[in-house]
Amino acid sequence: MESSKVRQAFLDFFKSKGHEIVPSSPMVVKNDPTLMFNNSGMAPFKDLFLGNAPIKFPRVADTQKCLRVSGKHNDLEEVGVDTYHHTMFEMLGNWSFGDYFKKDAITWAWELLTDVYKIDKDRLYVTVFEGSTDDGLGFDQEAYDIWKQFIPEERILRGNKKDNFWEMGDMGPCGPCSEIHYDGRADEERAKISGASRVNNDDPQVIEVWNNVFMEFNRKADGSLEKLPAQHVDTGMGFERLVRVLQKKQSNYDTDVFTPLLNKMEELSGLRYKPEDEDKHPKQLIVNIAMRVIADHIRAISFSIADGQLPSNTGAGYVIRRILRRAIRYGYQSLNLKEPFMHRLVPVLSHQLGHAFPELVSQKLLIEKVIKEEEIAFFRTLENGLKRIDQVCANVIKDKKQVVDGTTVFELYDTFGFPIDLTSLIARGYELSIDEEGFQKELEKQKNRSREATAVDTGDWVLVDGRKADEGGREFLGYKQLESEAKIIQYRKVKAKGKEQFQLVLDKTPFYAESGGQVGDTGILETANDKINITDTRKENGIIIHFADKLPENFSQTFVAKVDAQKRNLTENNHSTTHLMHAALRQVLGTHVEQKGSLVNEEYLRFDFSHFSKVTDEEIKGIEAIVNQKIRENIPSDIKEMPIDEARKTGAMALFGEKYGDLVRVVTFDKKYSIELCGGTHV
Repeated sequence: MESSKVRQAFLDFFKSKGHEIVPSSPMVVKNDPTLMFNNSGMAPFKDLFLGNAPIKFPRVADTQKCLRVSGKHNDLEEVGVDTYHHTMFEMLGNWSFGDYFKKDAITWAWELLTDVYKIDKDRLYVTVFEGSTDDGLGFDQEAYDIWKQFIPEERILRGNKKDNFWEMGDMGPCGPCSEIHYDGRADEERAKISGASRVNNDDPQVIEVWNNVFMEFNRKADGSLEKLPAQHVDTGMGFERLVRVLQKKQSNYDTDVFTPLLNKMEELSGLRYKPEDEDKHPKQLIVNIAMRVIADHIRAISFSIADGQLPSNTGAGYVIRRILRRAIRYGYQSLNLKEPFMHRLVPVLSHQLGHAFPELVSQKLLIEKVIKEEEIAFFRTLENGLKRIDQVCANVIKDKKQVVDGTTVFELYDTFGFPIDLTSLIARGYELSIDEEGFQKELEKQKNRSREATAVDTGDWVLVDGRKADEGGREFLGYKQLESEAKIIQYRKVKAKGKEQFQLVLDKTPFYAESGGQVGDTGILETANDKINITDTRKENGIIIHFADKLPENFSQTFVAKVDAQKRNLTENNHSTTHLMHAALRQVLGTHVEQKGSLVNEEYLRFDFSHFSKVTDEEIKGIEAIVNQKIRENIPSDIKEMPIDEARKTGAMALFGEKYGDLVRVVTFDKKYSIELCGGTHV
């Protein structure tokens, strides 16, 4: 079965079971401080599991674009070396939000795998949660009894908390899970060694294909569990692994998900991808790993750029740049590719996945251009790094030493992107060795610095006066007023970089939460006897959170929430200017220009946009002239709320990668000049 048909069969099956088929959320996450990328199928639905958002469809199915490269789910170093880990992958999933639970989830999983996909039942094993004394949870007898209807008991295995209790992170929704594993070994091997002993034992041919998570708990900051408002089902089936099983391949990379990319890599490098030879020929193994790394990484990079995340030196952009440079290094080092090559894979990917993910088609030109510019810059860095290595080796020889110290090796890694094995290879050419232990110490220091810089100790929410968490936190009054009465619903303590702060949720608020590049409002909460400074406002899972340096003495009183009006007005001026600038850029540079990010505060604005070359001085003057002309025209803003389908008919520009609700705000500055969807505040 072709991979495209595998995907469609999954969606069609769950549509027949009453599920709403929804598109993938962007891979890049916005407005969630706990995630940079969606790393699982359930991540986009987190607020539904927590009861923080209304449930529109009780049953949903989708294929979600995911990325795992950092944090708890870190697969980066295994990618390419083994044949089943990936940075970017598709997660097929079906979801129940307070609707069906274990019986239907398990029954449908078995039906799809064995009746629709026709997988050999004798090759399937399942696991159920054995329980945890630490959490006071018993054996999942219910799941076990359901599975007994379909599969012999000797193939129903008990799994520990590590394998059979799914948690998104240190805090948040979680629950016991039941995994389905496939034994892809040859019949002779299966006869010798039972597949039961190979499940969850790092056997590359006995792999997990589907995980059914039964979400019924929320992990609190103190480590304890509390029941969620309702029971949910969250399932995830790795698309690439499923295709491998159905196409009866020994590796994900042997399926038609990856072979078009590998074929293109053979064409570009003049080398062959021969997985059957890598055990016999070390050089072939080097070539194979490099091609697998590149075929994997081009997917992660392309989807990220299509979702609006360009490579940069910070945050999510730095992760994407690191992935891209890792792929370039492998091509340079192992395939002898000395000129930009990654961008030439984009048309192959776009053709292959464009039907399922149309953004790869609409954004193809941008993806190619961004990757090519990054490649050109990094090849320049590689050249400088090679000169630096030559100089370092010459100095070591001059000083009559035989080892390049670890600090220098780390500098080459950190500044020039040189992997330790490449530095070692070049050093050996000078009959020198490198201090690997010293390098590892420097690397660990950097990781510790990074962890300390980003570590946030977050306490549990404390509800005020018996209120419920879903009583407030979403009502924003700040489009029309900068002052209102408000009550505190809940609060919690957070500690970051040694500073202790408090986060407050109000029943309603005039404070704008940071979003769409516009900074959050500041101001005060006050009563006759108390005054709380609000230093920032942000959103988390749709809830508006106010940052304060202290807590009030009396939580039950009614406060007056006052926004800093001068700061808000100056910020609004700059935000409206970004709309004028966006339209001017498209006039001068072309309609391919799209906003890719911004920063709007009371002092200045920064506008990030897609373009294929440096903007000339003449073009900058033209853009400035148009924006200034529009400002002098004193165009009144026309802001309306309307259904998103109606908004699209007006020609309003939507930013790709942004999530829009059913009802949107359309901001117009002269309907012949600028019409955009925007939730920010304006003049």
